[in-house]
Amino acid sequence: MIAEEEGPFSGQDRVATVTEFTRRVKALLESQIPPGWVRGEVSNLRRQSSGHVYFSLKDAGAQLSAVLFRGDAQRQSVELRDGQQVVVFGEISVYEARGNYQLIARVIVDDGVGKLQREFEALKRKLQAEGLFERERKRALPEMPRTVGFITSPTGAAVRDFIQILRRRNWRGRVVVLPAKVQGAGAAEELVAMLRQATAMELFDILVIGRGGGSLEDLWAFNEEVLVRAVAASPVPIISAVGHEIDVTLCDFAADVRAETPSAAAELISSRFVACNERLGQAGEALWRRVESEFSMLQRRVEHQRARLRLLSPTAQVEQGFLRLDDLANRLAATAQRRIQEARQTLSDASHGLARYSPEFRVQQESHRLLGLWKRLQAASPKSVLNRGFVIMRDSSGTPLQRRVELKAGAKVTAEFADGTAHLTAERGP
Repeated sequence: MIAEEEGPFSGQDRVATVTEFTRRVKALLESQIPPGWVRGEVSNLRRQSSGHVYFSLKDAGAQLSAVLFRGDAQRQSVELRDGQQVVVFGEISVYEARGNYQLIARVIVDDGVGKLQREFEALKRKLQAEGLFERERKRALPEMPRTVGFITSPTGAAVRDFIQILRRRNWRGRVVVLPAKVQGAGAAEELVAMLRQATAMELFDILVIGRGGGSLEDLWAFNEEVLVRAVAASPVPIISAVGHEIDVTLCDFAADVRAETPSAAAELISSRFVACNERLGQAGEALWRRVESEFSMLQRRVEHQRARLRLLSPTAQVEQGFLRLDDLANRLAATAQRRIQEARQTLSDASHGLARYSPEFRVQQESHRLLGLWKRLQAASPKSVLNRGFVIMRDSSGTPLQRRVELKAGAKVTAEFADGTAHLTAERGP
């Protein structure tokens, strides 16, 4: 055997392939670096026909490759351009084919929006530390509010949707629209003033504060500290209904209840009323069915008692007597008629039996028998034979000729017909 030559990488040392090494780097980076926000300037922007967007994020000291895939790109509200300052949220990944690490971008916001987001988070932490958002501070909404105030823009779609939902659900309360700016400079202060005025009126069971959807800048008035503190301090229960489902403001945390949209706030306010109205309708239907059932039962009982009263009245008793008397009379007549028929049949049978043994009956029978014999005798008489077309030949002495041999040539014979006789002479004998 030839021993293998020992090399510098023999034994326990193991040489990794490039693919294996790159995958180890990929696994290490992706497991140790969590997703996060990165601020930088956009450069090397490339938009592929596939819809993916490739670019770099750079600052004074470094640059980072990034990719925004088509599905995420379609959801962004920021139009990227070279030189733009942005804040990007994403996770680190390694493209193994080139051995490059890159940022997989998920959300991109303009750096100005990023500033607002930081202010949002800072104020949220501050107010949360003060206990302004604690559950114990929140009040339960009245189940059946009669008067609702909606602090919002009177010309926005939110108020129309809010009222339309309440009308569609047949809510019976009253809605008062409290007009205020919901966007731009001074909007927060105007909202606070209207909120304090609504509280001072002591008219409302619930206050709703909100507006339709928009960008973070559009909704910023509802993140102002002055408005958030006013909402938290309101003695009237407040529903915060700002933006769409994905929009979150600090007023949502400070309010007693958050509704995803103004329409959702209308459904929340009217939900108890709708449930009670449905139960009332069901109870009314059940009560009506019970009344109808009881009325039908009482009606049947009255008819039954009325029938019994008719049967027990003197007139009914007399009428029943008449009916029974007629029935007995009919039965008696039928019985008498049947007995008479039976007696007549018996008499007829006896008469026929007696007639068979009477002399007159025997005389009649014998007369009929003699008449039959006479008719048979008449049928066999010569006269009857002549009437049937026969002829009696007699010789000169009047004796009937029975055989042809008895006839002699030249003999005088007489032929007797039914209607008379004829004298004949035989031309030749047998």
